[in-house]
Amino acid sequence: MDQINANDLLTRLQTGDQLNLLDVREEIEYHTHNIGGRNIPLSILQKNINQLEYNKTDEIIVICKAGLRSETAQSILIQNGYQNVKNLTGGLIALHKLQ
Repeated sequence: MDQINANDLLTRLQTGDQLNLLDVREEIEYHTHNIGGRNIPLSILQKNINQLEYNKTDEIIVICKAGLRSETAQSILIQNGYQNVKNLTGGLIALHKLQ
């Protein structure tokens, strides 16, 4: 499965790339700290998969705290036909270490 590391994501964020970020942490985590993007917690992702506003070919970068929930979400998206899904390895923890 495709991955993106924290350094590459930070570079893309700093250069103003338009990114499709999907944060799969719980809502309270998202509101405590986030880097933008859409929040659909992993616990309800499968049930709400049809509410995603992405095309099946769009690049989607899935993020969470440490990279485990986002990896599971990546699998769910791929199983549902999304073709360009990347997992942020190390999650927001890895990104925070760079800032």
